[in-house]
Amino acid sequence: MTQATNTMDFKAIQALISTDMQDVNSLIQRRLYSEIVLVNQLSHYIIASGGKRLRPMLSLLAARACGYEGDKHINVAAIVEFIHTATLLHDDVVDESDMRRGKETANNVWGNQAAVLVGDFLYSRSFEMMVDVGEMRVMEILAQATNVIAEGEVLQLLNCNDPDTTEARYLDVIYSKTAKLFEAACQLGAVLAGLPEEEEKAVTQYGIHLGTAFQLVDDILDYSASADDMGKNVGDDLAEGKPTLPLIIALERSTGDDAQLIRTAIEEGGLENIDAIMKIIEKTKSLSYATEIATKEVKKANACLECLPDSSYKVALGSLAWFSISRTH
Repeated sequence: MTQATNTMDFKAIQALISTDMQDVNSLIQRRLYSEIVLVNQLSHYIIASGGKRLRPMLSLLAARACGYEGDKHINVAAIVEFIHTATLLHDDVVDESDMRRGKETANNVWGNQAAVLVGDFLYSRSFEMMVDVGEMRVMEILAQATNVIAEGEVLQLLNCNDPDTTEARYLDVIYSKTAKLFEAACQLGAVLAGLPEEEEKAVTQYGIHLGTAFQLVDDILDYSASADDMGKNVGDDLAEGKPTLPLIIALERSTGDDAQLIRTAIEEGGLENIDAIMKIIEKTKSLSYATEIATKEVKKANACLECLPDSSYKVALGSLAWFSISRTH
């Protein structure tokens, strides 16, 4: 994989927007407040659990790269993080997950009911904050994104335990459940800056390609990273019967007993045959295939940035795209 030479490392990107991000974090802390103690405890637990804040970073960087000089991007970035956090709470309940980012999931600590309800609180709080921004396009983009993400979760549920899930169906799911929020985060920066339609569209496409690459790598890491790196259980997707791209391609490229083993694993879930399945994945080079697709998405993402004027923020956006596929967690 060839990386562009004009890039920043992740710490340099964080330093570039450190003042804006401090403002986002302060706003998050203020708007998390509720008079209900459990809401405070649970929402602070997950917000403070060590995420990279990649989606709000994208909103901040996209706004600045597009020439925005106001402060509404702070509110928008916080909203994006709230929506993302709400989806994590609901995801972990649906997936019956017990670990995320190396910590117990909120549903494991407080129970499913509390996790779902606090996720609802974060959604409703984010809609209050959308009103504060006072721009109809911002509300329209975020409302649509929230709806598409919910549809993506339902699509994923339909694909679960279905060995006939195709690559196209898989890509539909990751667009809806992951790339859509990346898309919205980037588009909002362009909208706040008042970019012309074609340039707004390019920045929006950057978000889609980056989000797709990011989720592809997540699904690759589920079969290749260590539990310490991932902060969750390796093989979780297989255990849940989720046919992600590495498994879909391994099944497509297998015959006989190997193909039947994968079909059964998807249909029934569980990790009883994970060692044998890992050997099939290696034999079929399905991780290499998925990595190639992710790399193509990053190149498409960075091509979309060519319409923007040169700036350190533009370099940071390009660097984030490469970071998305070079990370180990």
